[in-house]
Amino acid sequence: MAVSAVVSMLYGWDSALFPLIISAMITGVIGYCPLFFMPKQTQVSTREGYVILFFAWLLSCLFGMMPYLFWGGEFSLVNAWYESVSGYTTSGGTILTDVEALPKGLLFWRSSTHWIGGMGVVLLILMVLPEVGAARLRLSKMEISSLSKDNFQFRIRHVLRIISSIYFGITLAATLCYTLAGMNLFDAINHAFSTVATGGFSTKNLSILSYNSVAIEVTAMFFMMISGMHFGLIYLTLTGSPTNLFRSPVIRFYVASLVVGGVFISLNLMWNHAGVSFWEALRLGMFQSISIGTTTGFATADSSLWPPFSILLLLFLSIQCGCSGSTSGGVKVDRFCIFWASLKSQIQRQLHPKAYLPVKMGGAVIEQDTVASVNMFLAFYFLIILFVGVILTSFGNNLLEGITSSIAHLGNVGPAFGSVGSLSNYAHFSTLSKMVLTIEMLLGRLELWGFLVIFFIYRWR
Repeated sequence: MAVSAVVSMLYGWDSALFPLIISAMITGVIGYCPLFFMPKQTQVSTREGYVILFFAWLLSCLFGMMPYLFWGGEFSLVNAWYESVSGYTTSGGTILTDVEALPKGLLFWRSSTHWIGGMGVVLLILMVLPEVGAARLRLSKMEISSLSKDNFQFRIRHVLRIISSIYFGITLAATLCYTLAGMNLFDAINHAFSTVATGGFSTKNLSILSYNSVAIEVTAMFFMMISGMHFGLIYLTLTGSPTNLFRSPVIRFYVASLVVGGVFISLNLMWNHAGVSFWEALRLGMFQSISIGTTTGFATADSSLWPPFSILLLLFLSIQCGCSGSTSGGVKVDRFCIFWASLKSQIQRQLHPKAYLPVKMGGAVIEQDTVASVNMFLAFYFLIILFVGVILTSFGNNLLEGITSSIAHLGNVGPAFGSVGSLSNYAHFSTLSKMVLTIEMLLGRLELWGFLVIFFIYRWR
């Protein structure tokens, strides 16, 4: 918030300066209170870790809404809460009808919530804390999904260094490339924050479409795809390890699904949209495929107006999304790969009931506990989509808006279809609808279990 206040000063002491300073002071005072009034704890139990994880996200969103509230404009209490949660969870949905009306300082704060949330509030706090101990290690393990932990192949204290180095590196590289592609420095920094976090907040009402630049779109596609990959594998690739991106079956499936999906969408646009050339269709289809498939949510067109086949493909990509160990949301490609491998194994068992047919992925045997956990996650994930979709339609939203909004918010994608498409917003949704969607965003960001376990505290005795 203080850095955002400095940005306000640099841009003519704009109207966001005092809301940001006041918010920074309140957050700082309350944040430092436990350091003075609470005894220092060196040990954190698993149960305490889950509570810390949950409330770190919840309180970050609560304090993050203060600059919006103090500034006013379109930010009512519910709207400010929605924008803050959408920022921290890197969802990218917005209630703003005029993004460009915001002062520079508030725009920078809005993008900063993406950048902080992308790394993970808990991981960022642990990275800057001076102590290294059991508390840090336990919280790190809870913040990073179990699938990504299996792939890092490092002791957990190295994970923080890997994540931070890759995260900062991609941010700097994206900023430089956006600047070279034609953005001014302010827009380049804000879009780099949104890209590396796979968030989608833009400084423009029409998102990337407002630039109408092939160079900017190609830059965005490249960094969106990179940001959706496992950061540990990116690190191993850069350090010359034989375990790298090019040998990972998950990465191959991830890249293939985005490219094939983009090609099919492009062909569908060319054949069903009058006057759209092949290259124009390819430009639109590939960008939207990568943007939605990585849960970023940048837009170069209103995909709600596209043919049903293209919309269905984009819906699939918004459920699958990126890789574990990345800033992407959704089910994750890893889980889909394990699911397809288990499905193949199950079909073979039907043909050879007495044979030993383990589930394999990339030549490695997947433990049955992992397979069962993945299948349970998928079943629960789709159940939540349906449940929230029913709730949203009961609040007066139509079927398309209800189901696709549920998919977009649980997967932290942001834009849905219908009146809440890639170039639209959620301003017209009711207060109850917005509150339900914020809960769903947090549920998706904490990958279901980290959120739900809090509601069983009464059983912890």
